[in-house]
Amino acid sequence: MNDKAQVEAVEQAMVVIRRRQARRAMARRAEHDPAAYDVLDVVEAAEHDGREVTVTTVAAALAVDQPRASKLVAKAVASGLVERRADQQDGRKALLVRTGAGKKASDEIHETRQAAFVRAMSDWTPDERAEFARLLTRFVGALA
Repeated sequence: MNDKAQVEAVEQAMVVIRRRQARRAMARRAEHDPAAYDVLDVVEAAEHDGREVTVTTVAAALAVDQPRASKLVAKAVASGLVERRADQQDGRKALLVRTGAGKKASDEIHETRQAAFVRAMSDWTPDERAEFARLLTRFVGALA
């Protein structure tokens, strides 16, 4: 396989992964508004990294404009997955945090995706899984 064919194969594989594992696809099986899951993902990642999350953070992470991010955040709040809290240092700013329901939804999505990955790699050796994890992590890091 030449270089161009390899890149095309990666592109096609990534498209399939995106379609099958998107939070919105997962959300179709859930009780919440699918658009809220994109916001939930951003808030969860920021919480994991110890960063504050605002609508501006969501806009940047999802590569959308401020009005679109505001609408997405409103859906996440209405779904009960995220709540707004006043920033104690700047009362004009609202911080976004996951609710208990949001944390539960995040956990359920992780379990669903990870179960799919386990099934997909069930006949791989431990070395193959480790190498795939290493290369995929490196690949995703290079995309950033």
